Parts: sequence; structure tokens; C-alpha cells
Amino acid sequence: MTTADQTIDRAAEKLRRLANKAAAEGGIRAKLAQPLAEDAEFLRKLKPSLIRARAKGELPTDEVPGRVRVAPTGPQLGKRPDGKSGPNPYLVIGVAFAAGFVLAKWIDWRGHAHPRD
Repeated sequence: MTTADQTIDRAAEKLRRLANKAAAEGGIRAKLAQPLAEDAEFLRKLKPSLIRARAKGELPTDEVPGRVRVAPTGPQLGKRPDGKSGPNPYLVIGVAFAAGFVLAKWIDWRGHAHPRD
């Protein structure tokens, strides 16, 4: 990330904080919070490295205009499974090896039953 990118990112972060603060206060300032949040999102899109990447065709340019991406308020995945789910990987590898060995022996045995003279 270049210095210009960092400067723009800091300015956008300050603008986002200002929008959050205005939304929390209520009244006329709350009405200005949404446009400030949109401005902060737009400012982030003006980073020189992103502009360069879009010009080269490396980033998508088909986003819906005027739609601010908002982070979800809580976790989306739910409870994580414990680490002891599923069989032992060494057991799986051993069974796969044994099955492959038996299959190879069976194919070899069937090949001797019908030789191609």
C-alpha cells in the first residue's frame, strides 16, 4: 500500500467515524450520516492503486452505484465445530492405501485369467 493509499484510507476512516458519530446523535445530523458514509465508501474507491488496477482490468467495474457495503452486525457462520470431528487422517490414508493395493492385485490377477497371445 502506497503512502497516497494510506492517506486516502485514513481520510475515509475519519469520515466513516464522523458518520457513525452523527448517526448516534440523532436529529439533523443523523440525516446526514448516510451521505457521509457513502462519501467515505466513495473516497476509498479513489485510491491510486485501485484506480490503476481498474484501468488495467484487474478489478470488477460492475458494482451497483450508490450502494454502500455495510458489514454484518454479528457472526454469520454460527458455532464452530470442535476440532475432533471426522476420522483420523492416518486411518483414512491407511485404508485408501490398502484398498488401492487390493484393487491392483485383483486387476493383475484378472489380467492373467485372459492373456492376449
